[in-house]
Amino acid sequence: MAKIGQIELGEFPLLLAPMEDVSDPPFRAVCKENGADLMYTEFISSEGLIRDAAKSRQKLDIFEYERPIGIQLFGGDIGNMVQSAEIATAARPDLIDINYGCPVKAVACRGAGAALLQDIPKMVKMTAEIVKCTSLPVTVKTRLGWDESTKNILEVAERLQDIGIQALSVHGRTRVQMYKGEADWTLIGKIKENPRIHIPIFGNGDIDSPEKALEYKNRYGVDGVMIGRAAIGYPWIFREIKEYLRTGQMAPPPTMAERVQATKKHFEFSIRWKGDRLGVFEMRRHYTNYFKSIPDFKPFRMRLVEAPTEADVMAILDEVADTYASVEV
Repeated sequence: MAKIGQIELGEFPLLLAPMEDVSDPPFRAVCKENGADLMYTEFISSEGLIRDAAKSRQKLDIFEYERPIGIQLFGGDIGNMVQSAEIATAARPDLIDINYGCPVKAVACRGAGAALLQDIPKMVKMTAEIVKCTSLPVTVKTRLGWDESTKNILEVAERLQDIGIQALSVHGRTRVQMYKGEADWTLIGKIKENPRIHIPIFGNGDIDSPEKALEYKNRYGVDGVMIGRAAIGYPWIFREIKEYLRTGQMAPPPTMAERVQATKKHFEFSIRWKGDRLGVFEMRRHYTNYFKSIPDFKPFRMRLVEAPTEADVMAILDEVADTYASVEV
């Protein structure tokens, strides 16, 4: 049984990775419905929370059916991170997660995200202060290191555990790699082999099939896996992995009716949460992913991304369901 503090996650939990402009409540809703065991908000700027920026504040929105859920924070200033952790605690998540892994230039060049991998003493101090300021479990998501010559994750894991974090998620790439090449889980496995480590260790990077989830579970001994890009437009990845781990059999892929239903649920939630205009606009990035590999779908996709209203989108989705009703996908 994997546990974060008193939060029981099951024998081998599947975590939804926090992804900017993706892991909002509408997306999380369809992932939860399909078996995600622990989810996180999009990462939230500590400076944005302190300034009371509307976009940052909205990211604090969580719903009871999502639990357990963590709020993920990033920033480069220790005082600001502590203050933002206090604000996030008041939003009543189940845990606070610190982002020490985001590789994008706009974050790292501000001394946040993966940049902290270049200053382990500051990372440890920041984490310790956040652990002290909140009554919630604190977890961390990070990478193997800054580059090939500074893969310091083994030291990082011990030092962060020693100052009180209660779980660690590790993406199997360095910051310099960004998302290129193949994720290397070797050091993640070595963390699990360390007899000093007693907190849950979750592996992240390239889990895109039930077979790979089982292979990495067995090979590296992780307590669970975190899934990011493979869940975009395909929340069924969670149920498929669970079925494969339970039975050794592949679950049937989602039918077209299920794809349309999930798209509608995601879209309707987007409208409720973001409003008509923004809900319609921001949903456009998801249609390609929900209907990936569907034959001759391009004309429908073009109509969906050009549809101006909720009613127009819903009518096109109904047409999609009817057109592909007898087609195996």
